[in-house]
Amino acid sequence: MTTTYHFEDFKPGQRFGFGQYEVTKEEIIEFARDFDPQPHHLDEEAGRNSILGGLAASGWHVCSMGMRMFAEAFANQTASRGGVGVEECRWMKPVRPGDVLRIEMEVVETRALKSMPDAGIVKFRWDIFNQREQVASLTLLPIVSKRGA
Repeated sequence: MTTTYHFEDFKPGQRFGFGQYEVTKEEIIEFARDFDPQPHHLDEEAGRNSILGGLAASGWHVCSMGMRMFAEAFANQTASRGGVGVEECRWMKPVRPGDVLRIEMEVVETRALKSMPDAGIVKFRWDIFNQREQVASLTLLPIVSKRGA
């Protein structure tokens, strides 16, 4: 693995696009069974009778799928030291079996850290889309090493 991106490489307004993740019914149910066992994520009939109007992935599952795409396409080529959290997370539309997800990411802000002079925080906003529309948005705060750190 080659590290491509360091803190200095990110500038507010930069945009990146990546990912292609196909969502399956089996995966929706398995994730819900393990981590978010609400009826509308576990059963098609319960989903139809909910505000979701059908079986839909948990919002936490959507975040996890986004993290998978981010890691594979981007984060693993970044001098990341982890992160300090998620500033905002919105689930806008249901994610259904057969949806194919992708991310459009923007650098919102960069901030050097006084406590870690060899790193900084790069604030990323992910807009997650299926093949028709935006389904979610997250603002993440990873810590990224400076070049030569």
